Parts: sequence; structure tokens; C-alpha cells
Amino acid sequence: MRLRRFLLFVPAALLLVPFFLAPLFVIGTESFSGQQAPVGEYIKVVTDPGIRKVLYNTFFVALVVTICSLLIGYPVAYVLARLKGKMATIGLFLIFLPFWASTVIRSFAWMILLGRNGPVNSLLTGVGLIDDPIRFIDNGIGLMIAMTYIMVPFMVVPILNGLRAIDANLPRAAAVMGANPWRQFLAVTLPLSMPSIAVGCTIVFVTALGFFVTPSLLGGDRTVVSILISEQANRLLNWPLASALAIVVLLLTILVFALLRLSQLASRRRGKTQAGVLA
Repeated sequence: MRLRRFLLFVPAALLLVPFFLAPLFVIGTESFSGQQAPVGEYIKVVTDPGIRKVLYNTFFVALVVTICSLLIGYPVAYVLARLKGKMATIGLFLIFLPFWASTVIRSFAWMILLGRNGPVNSLLTGVGLIDDPIRFIDNGIGLMIAMTYIMVPFMVVPILNGLRAIDANLPRAAAVMGANPWRQFLAVTLPLSMPSIAVGCTIVFVTALGFFVTPSLLGGDRTVVSILISEQANRLLNWPLASALAIVVLLLTILVFALLRLSQLASRRRGKTQAGVLA
């Protein structure tokens, strides 16, 4: 039995060791090879104002994109969870339809849509809402819009799975007890869907931290850490600093996953405690 369990980990190990752990070891070693002290590059990441601003921009953009994706994705998932038959299939098809085009193509499309003379500004000017075109590109606004559009499906899928897993009898029981639809949602549906919301937010946030193509096309002055790493490695050939930045981002990503896991364990413990009290 133990041998069989061990063999189940072999395919994952064969995939992780050469394609993840070995490159990670090389990057980690490179991060300590700077001309300064062994941890000099890490000290520079923490103390350099320019790098701290880039890290702030990265986390700010990722946080805004996560919030916007949740505000858009949850209602979409809520509606899809209540569709049946062909309508549900069509809804899922529309959610996954953007994946037929690459991120590069979708980012270029948003550059055209949000350009100074693009369709969005032309429409707003034509209906009289604005007098002069709005500057969407190169100030972070267009970047967040494009990233939100790209990341919404990653928010919808886990929330949709969580909503579909909720027993339909629970909202009905709340209705029998006199709860109106809004109260049913707040007291039953939303709390039970919180784990899937946490998963969706984590996926979107962590993925947004590593975005490269869209920020390079729409980011402008709002530089993110992926672009900074690329500049340090390819243009300035400062591999120790680039490696240190990559390790810092990886550690922060692990921290996000650890916080998610701790919140899940805490919610389970609260559930067990409440169940014991009721018993």
C-alpha cells in the first residue's frame, strides 16, 4: 500500500524536479552571486525606493484586478449556476470563448479599443459624456481593465463549482423559515460559497502578479515586477538582482497560498466547533 502511494508521486516528481525545482535552485544560487554581500541583492530589493515602488504597483494592480474580477465574476457565476440544459452549456461556452485568442491578441485589441481615437472614446465623445478623449493607456487604467477582462473566467470557474455544490434544499429551508431571496443569499449562499471565492481570488491575485504581456503593452509608466525582472536580466544583464526579485515574488506568492490554507483550516475548525455545540 505504501509503495503504491509512493508511486503516485513519481509522475509529479519527474515533472517538478527538472522543470521547477532545478531552475529554482539555479535562480536561488544566482541571487546570492552579486558583487555586494551574499544578501546584497535582497537588501537592495527592500531598500531601493524604485524597486519598492514597482512592487507596490504590482500588488496594487493585482489587488484591484482581483476585486474587479470578483465583482464581475460572482454575479456571472451565480447566474450560470442556475441555468440548466443548453443555456448552461451556452453560458460556459461564452465564458471560455476568449481563450480561443491568445493574451497578446486580446491585449492588442484593448489597445485599439481604449486608444485616444478608439471606439470607447469615440462613443463617449459622440454621446456627449465627455468633451476630450480620456487617457486610458499608459496610466494604469487600461491595464487594469484589460487584466480584469482576461482574469474574469479564472474567477468564475471556481465560484461556479462552489455554487453548484451547495445543496438546493438549504435555500429552500431558509425560505420556509421566512427568509426572503436577499436574506437567503446573505445567510446561506454567500457563506457557503466563501471557500470558492477564496480560491478564485487567490488564483486571480497570484496570476496577476506575474502578468508580463499586458503590462508591457498597456502599463506605460506603471511598471510591474515582471517587466523589471525582464529588464534587469535581458537589457542590463544584472542576473543576481533579477533572480532576487523572482525569489521575492515567489516567497510572497507562497505566503498568499499559506494564508489561504490557514483561513480554510480556521473555517473548518469553526464549523466543527459549532457542530459539536449543536450536538
